[in-house]
Amino acid sequence: MARQRVLAVGLGNMGMSHALAYARIPGFELVGVCERRIASRKLPEPIAAAATFSNFEEALTRLEPDVVSVNTLPDTHADFAIKAMEAGAHVFVEKPLADSVENAEKVVATARRTRRKLVIGYILRHHPSWIRFIEIARELGTPLVFRMNLNQQSNGETWAWHKRLLSSFPPIVDCGVHYVDVMCQMTPAKPIRVHAIGARLTNEVATDNYGQLQVVFEDGSVGWYEAGWGPMISETAFFVKDVFGPKGSVSIVMGDHTAAGRSDDIDLHTKTNQILRHYSDMSRPDERIDMSDEPDHDALCEREQRFLLRAIEEDIELGASMEDAVKSLRIVLAAEESIRSGQVVTL
Repeated sequence: MARQRVLAVGLGNMGMSHALAYARIPGFELVGVCERRIASRKLPEPIAAAATFSNFEEALTRLEPDVVSVNTLPDTHADFAIKAMEAGAHVFVEKPLADSVENAEKVVATARRTRRKLVIGYILRHHPSWIRFIEIARELGTPLVFRMNLNQQSNGETWAWHKRLLSSFPPIVDCGVHYVDVMCQMTPAKPIRVHAIGARLTNEVATDNYGQLQVVFEDGSVGWYEAGWGPMISETAFFVKDVFGPKGSVSIVMGDHTAAGRSDDIDLHTKTNQILRHYSDMSRPDERIDMSDEPDHDALCEREQRFLLRAIEEDIELGASMEDAVKSLRIVLAAEESIRSGQVVTL
């Protein structure tokens, strides 16, 4: 089968990792990269031969790619994804899928109408440890309690990157869609109610750089997620990934992250080290499942792109994952609305 010709748009942290993944996978050919400041960008050797563009529409017209990889700021995701699919390309788009539920639904409708594959960058769906974490949570009975966060003490270049992201969304939206998506995989129940609080801890940004949401599901499951970015964030508040139900609990155990790195180290955000399982009836002792031999961030990006290739070649049905992306976005945007209004939002 002929290689899929790829145009990668956006070369930030995620975009560069994805571009390098396309260069490593034999079924892809990275034919172009697009970024507003491409003229001043020195590309690494594996992707240096790709054509360079500063304008997305020009790149799309001139290259006529088979695949477009959208890794730009969230407010362009829907527009670029729709234009790419209308032009005949399959699409990988980083999360969140769009800047509104309405636009996310338009992207999904376009994928269905054009019969193009749409893969959204929920990297944890391709992580063996997180897949196991979700499987165990589903065995704990109903209702479930979800406790999750990802706070990042960011400085220098990472804080500059976070400030750019904050021009589109607060952390509980941008990061929150990942972990709300995990909650929604653990319970099939419909989310019915969201409440959230937030705080702006610096005048360097115009929106809240800290937030916490609470979500209630139809089966009685409840969950919270919190996220904060910035130089003032506590390293102690870094990492909680914990679920419990009638039959016990399951937790991702990080160990001492301060010995391994900092909370703004993107590689640490997916690492698990161990999964700890507890049985409420005490029929078995607590289990520690070793997950130390797990893929790093770049390897996970490659797994996502290998899945995209398989979806194209094997014509995998992606309807459920597309609907899940809309559902998780609906929850985190309801949280943002709750912060603005000070009210509980009914879904």
